[in-house]
Amino acid sequence: MKKHFINVRIIALHLLFAACVLVAGCSKKKETTPDNTNTGGGTSKVDSTAVTTGTAEGSTDIGANTDDVLDPTIFPTAISIAFSGTSATITPATTKNVTITQTNGDVVITATATGVAYTVSGTTTNGSVKIYSDKKFTVTLNGANITNLDGPAINIQSSKRMFLILADGTTNTLADGPTYATSTEDQKGTFFAEGQVIFTGKGSLTVAGNYKHAICSDDYIRISSGNITVTNSISDGIHTNDQFIMDGGTLKITAGSDGIETEEGSMIFNDGNVNITATTGDGIKASYEGTDVTIIPYININGGTINVSAPSNEGISSKNAIAINKGNVASTASDDAFSAATAININGGYVYAFSKANDAMDSNGTFTLTGGTVVAIGSPAPESSIDCNANVFKITGGQLVGVAGTTSGPSTTSTINSVILGSGTAQIIHIEAADGTEALTFQSPIAYGTLVYASAKLKDNTAYNIYTGGSMASGTGLKGLFTSGTYTRGTKSATTFTTSTRVTKVGGTISTN
Repeated sequence: MKKHFINVRIIALHLLFAACVLVAGCSKKKETTPDNTNTGGGTSKVDSTAVTTGTAEGSTDIGANTDDVLDPTIFPTAISIAFSGTSATITPATTKNVTITQTNGDVVITATATGVAYTVSGTTTNGSVKIYSDKKFTVTLNGANITNLDGPAINIQSSKRMFLILADGTTNTLADGPTYATSTEDQKGTFFAEGQVIFTGKGSLTVAGNYKHAICSDDYIRISSGNITVTNSISDGIHTNDQFIMDGGTLKITAGSDGIETEEGSMIFNDGNVNITATTGDGIKASYEGTDVTIIPYININGGTINVSAPSNEGISSKNAIAINKGNVASTASDDAFSAATAININGGYVYAFSKANDAMDSNGTFTLTGGTVVAIGSPAPESSIDCNANVFKITGGQLVGVAGTTSGPSTTSTINSVILGSGTAQIIHIEAADGTEALTFQSPIAYGTLVYASAKLKDNTAYNIYTGGSMASGTGLKGLFTSGTYTRGTKSATTFTTSTRVTKVGGTISTN
């Protein structure tokens, strides 16, 4: 009996050991499996949960102005202008403190009245509307199709605020001719205004700029809503002296020069959809050539979707700073895709920069990334993906991947780890820790000399392997930077690295120019 009890205990111990091995084996099962061969194989799950956000830097100005909010009740005096051929019918025929004349389809309004609301409709093949006004007013385009062969289709010779309302559900067109009649007044484009212009309403407007600019103000322009298309403008699609603000709506521009330019002021995008092709100029340009230090021509992108193509010049350019706080922004250019004189600050959103012949993102001052996702594709050496000369390139959040000939070096004051790698080809590059945890999966569209990558997915004091080639299944992301999906490993590189400092340089070139 004694021997029998001993055997039972031994059998029980063996069963317990077997159960522990089984449980331990199950607890170690992972979706990502490490690979210790040189030929690759196996899979790795792409993960984006580790991306963090730092403290935002730069401007967050949205250009708020209560005077730009339309209150229809303060414009009770209604006047209708209905075009037909080379004449227009004015209703009512007379209005106190408003004088209206017309000559062969050219309507001229001179008003000292308060609260006038003009409605323009009908078609003219050689007519125009010119307004002089001492008070702010509204103009509603209600199925208006105006072509003026020798001047602006609409010419606002008033420094007061006007609301240009695109009547809901209507289609409107404005066009000018290739030459203008001589005038002592400014007439810089198809739609021209001396004062502030606020576009609103849910209709559509198409403007052809056959002489110079398509839409121009010597003050500022704000687009609150509406569907606006600029076709084949000879010069700028939209040109302002002081400021441009977009709060919503849709804007599509094809321009011979700049897509949108402000000469002496800021440019703010709060929401909306923007598509720009600038044939010979910059896509979006906040320019200033003067010496007045109080003029600060910055660009703020606070939301919306912006796509810029500048096949001959810079994509998005500021003579001061660029701040991207939110939104989806893509800029493709032959010169710098993004260019700023003092700073580029990216605090959120999704940013894609592609330069065919220069830097992807070029700041002559600092470059700061606190959040968002950035993909920057520059040209071969000596051009860079990120170029801020020898100034501070600080990373405290978000994630960034850049490929080009060179890159500026991230600052050691950064709080997010980064790695700089050497040359690669137009294929997938994948970085993962020894335990199979993914850090980067990126499909480069070009061969490059230097890759820079920064993300909280790069952990402190961790060894990483590098793979090239391979394939992605069910992957999603931004322009080749995968944020989900499953990667099947390609060739394992002999190059490895360990993150012992904030910036780990494995290869490539850091530019200091």
